[in-house]
Amino acid sequence: MYPPVGCIRGPLRRQRNGLRTGGIILVGEPYWRQLPPTEDVAKGCLAHSISDFLMLPELLASFVRLGYDVVEMMLADQDGWDRYEAAKWLTMRRWLEANPEDELAEEVRAKLTSEPERYAAYTREYLGWGVFALMPR
Repeated sequence: MYPPVGCIRGPLRRQRNGLRTGGIILVGEPYWRQLPPTEDVAKGCLAHSISDFLMLPELLASFVRLGYDVVEMMLADQDGWDRYEAAKWLTMRRWLEANPEDELAEEVRAKLTSEPERYAAYTREYLGWGVFALMPR
């Protein structure tokens, strides 16, 4: 599961204290591409609840409320997100081939079996990811 959106405040405050004048903070954050229709769909996206993430405009506004200007952002598109997720599945598959007797093999096999469908049903449509460059005001 992902940490809730409110978890960013503390790290931003700590990073601000050590930032040089004119410095930039990079923050990676998930956001809702579209609001899940139910809490179960949000949980399918590995969130605890719908309130864990914001829509992109609200996320950007939250940085401003915390005292930052958003000066750049790079958002994962669905193709990039697909490649990121699929690379994890390939890694799990190769790990299983190399470690068939490992005590975690059953857990990894279950994850590899369920993750492609879970991703396609939930995360791909509802969850986005971005890296945001922030400068303190």
